[in-house]
Amino acid sequence: MSLINVSNLTFAYDGSYDNIFENVSFQLDSDWKLGFTGRNGRGKTTFLNLLLGKYEYSGTISANVSFEYFPFQVQNKGAMTLDVIEEVYPEYLHWQLVRELNLLKVSEDILYRPFDSLSNGEQTKVMLAALFLKDNRFLLIDEPTNHLDIHARKLVSNYLRSKSGFILVSHDRSFLDNSVDHILSINKNNIEIQRGNFSAWWENKQRQDQFELASNEKLIKDIKRLSDSAKRTGGWSHEVERTKNGTRNSGSKVDKGYIGHKAAKMMKRSKNIEQRHQSAIQEKSKLLKNIESAERLQIHQLDFHKKELVELEHVSIAYGSNTVCKDVSFTVEKGDRIALYGKNGSGKSSILKLICDEDIPYTGHFRKDPQLKISYVSQDTSDLGGQLSDYAVTQGIDESLFKSILRKLDFSRLQLEKDISTYSAGQKKKVLVAKSLSEQAHLHIWDEPLNFVDVISRMQIEDLLLEYSPTLLFVEHDSEFCANIATRIIEL
Repeated sequence: MSLINVSNLTFAYDGSYDNIFENVSFQLDSDWKLGFTGRNGRGKTTFLNLLLGKYEYSGTISANVSFEYFPFQVQNKGAMTLDVIEEVYPEYLHWQLVRELNLLKVSEDILYRPFDSLSNGEQTKVMLAALFLKDNRFLLIDEPTNHLDIHARKLVSNYLRSKSGFILVSHDRSFLDNSVDHILSINKNNIEIQRGNFSAWWENKQRQDQFELASNEKLIKDIKRLSDSAKRTGGWSHEVERTKNGTRNSGSKVDKGYIGHKAAKMMKRSKNIEQRHQSAIQEKSKLLKNIESAERLQIHQLDFHKKELVELEHVSIAYGSNTVCKDVSFTVEKGDRIALYGKNGSGKSSILKLICDEDIPYTGHFRKDPQLKISYVSQDTSDLGGQLSDYAVTQGIDESLFKSILRKLDFSRLQLEKDISTYSAGQKKKVLVAKSLSEQAHLHIWDEPLNFVDVISRMQIEDLLLEYSPTLLFVEHDSEFCANIATRIIEL
């Protein structure tokens, strides 16, 4: 066991006026299984990069372990998987590598295939196995679930539970609950560490928020009373000073020396009282520092004139000789919230793109009313860039509504003015979700809408879908989200 000490850490990106971290201090144990949570843009990945020494900062970070980042960069993706592992860790022992792969239910044969021929899930497992072979290392595991289907997430989660000595950034509640024993959370105004899994942390967070909200009305009254009192005391000396040049009573002369002396004493007294009041105001205001805003989202889906919106009957999709799905049959009716399940590569995204009129080669029968309007959220955010105002114009959506939704999803006013290309991965995904919620549509089709999106925003989206019950066809690997939202499950 060794300690990782962070002391008075302050950091801001070059050219930015805002500090990501300011005088932050805390201590971590290198044996912990540490879940790392916080809303998008709060600095989770930035903190991992600071541990890796990628940026200059003020303060100190000290540790007796080396940090390893997941996913690591593979220079030659066409190389054999065994060679990729050897490049990362030349001193590995083969039997230990095979043992790790067996724990992850990966065949040894995979080592003798080109790395780029592996699925995203297989690449994730191989990289984790390679990193956990190293001694005296603390792993920084950044969003490992984004390329894992539901079954693979459970398997990798069990694997991490058997390990120790890592920080895990993930927004999948079930994944975190099964994997970690401590939570490091970046809140609005501080960083805190709690023992337990995510659900325990969230329960404590809600209890703390409820306590703060219950005290809110009293605090506001106290702050107003103190502010009014400070104003009154600030006026005492000015009122006395004002009498120096006038008369106190009809016909009597004013002793200006006496009045000046009295005014000075009153001024000193009022300043002391005002200072105490201001200190009390600031202290009380701090009590409300960490309540997260999670305002209600809205969606106003268009009504369709038919009950049945989409029908697939014995549909198969193949790219050349590669058949990705076969004999798929289902219908989408008004009010359905259908989750498409299946392993990576089983054709889920292809089915969604086919329904959205992309040029997908298929056989079988596919029927959709030509008047049906669809709003689509893609997995891919790589083409996002430019100003939000311009993006709203090109997408034909109401700019004020679009930005209002983003504000509710924890975008600051300053963030709304930045170029979209500078956003975090989670913030880019929120742009696509907000765009979809701003569109006039009969059917919403979302392909992994929650990748990189923080937990609180996921809960906001859940509440929206449960309240308004829009017709939705979606692919999502967050098992808790699917369990809460889906009215039907179609497994490919």
